[in-house]
Amino acid sequence: MKFSQYFLIGIASFMSTSSFAQWQWIDQDGHQVFSDRAPPPDVSDKNILKRPVVRTARNDKPTAPAASPASSATVASQAAETASAIKTMGVDKELMEKKKLVEQAETAKRQAEQERVLKTKVENCNRARQAKANFDSGMRMGRMNEKGEREVLDDSARAAEIKRIQTLIEADCK
Repeated sequence: MKFSQYFLIGIASFMSTSSFAQWQWIDQDGHQVFSDRAPPPDVSDKNILKRPVVRTARNDKPTAPAASPASSATVASQAAETASAIKTMGVDKELMEKKKLVEQAETAKRQAEQERVLKTKVENCNRARQAKANFDSGMRMGRMNEKGEREVLDDSARAAEIKRIQTLIEADCK
């Protein structure tokens, strides 16, 4: 077949499907819908591709609304009211519920993280206080060196360790 034949077949099929339908829109799945009824309220105005044509009894030509500034302002306000009414009807309620659930989940996650951090700080605080009490008792303290041998802390090493423990206490025990 030649290009012209394909072109004519395409035009004929388009005219046959679109001539019977007065409304044409794109649904939420991205499919074009042709119908003699208006689309459901959850279809936004930007997805409506074709509306029914109003014809007068005198002639079969489509009528266009008069372009006066007052009527265009009225039409614009009516369109805005319709758009806001459509938004409050269906999809936005579901969207708001989903957003609310997501926000609640995020809040719960943040709260659980804060509790975990607080619990860790309390444990660190208790360990640091216990270590400081051991050092303050005057008992000989020792540690393992790099070779795995036990060595006793001298006074300077003991003072440095007490100072380090005190900074931990100040940081975690608030």
